[in-house]
Amino acid sequence: MPVDPLHSAARPPRGGPSPLGAPFPETEAFPAAEARPVEVRRSARRRRTVSAYREGDRTVVLIPARMSDAEEKRWVNVMLDRLAAQESKRILGDTELAERAERLSGQYLGGRARPDSVRWVTNQNTRWGSCTPAEGSIRLSHRLQGMPEYVVDYVLLHELAHLLVPGHGPAFWRLLEAYPRTERARGYLEGVVAAGRLPHLPAARSE
Repeated sequence: MPVDPLHSAARPPRGGPSPLGAPFPETEAFPAAEARPVEVRRSARRRRTVSAYREGDRTVVLIPARMSDAEEKRWVNVMLDRLAAQESKRILGDTELAERAERLSGQYLGGRARPDSVRWVTNQNTRWGSCTPAEGSIRLSHRLQGMPEYVVDYVLLHELAHLLVPGHGPAFWRLLEAYPRTERARGYLEGVVAAGRLPHLPAARSE
């Protein structure tokens, strides 16, 4: 079944530290959905670019001073996703993917979804994952490799839920309510679609 991102995501700029010759005039702590603290630094010398890097036990995001609060929040999320993707370069093998599916089923589905096989495939270019309940098989597109872990987990959980409920009705979406990053993961995937990495937008959730 296609995964269905809903929210748009802007194309992120290049990440990584940015050399600066002067201290930033303003420093602000920013609460984010990751374990380590996030610090936003605004600079009048920075016109258009946004960058981010890890500094000790915190993440630093550098933005132009003129950005609005709404733009700041949006770009912080974009850059956190970019950093997470950069740090997830190690590709899970099929065995690790199956172990991850078992853990997600136990954590969010009461262990009721038990696939017979879970593996990566390279022939899914118009959808993120698929589930064949009759065979107990789950297949994930190789395009997910290197994306943030919470995105891969969402797609896995989405397909696991299809082992219990075939369609996309209310009963299906109730199964995903326990996963805290569902909306963020769908937003990330829609950003990838908008960037042209897929030929078309997968089906959206019907309310």
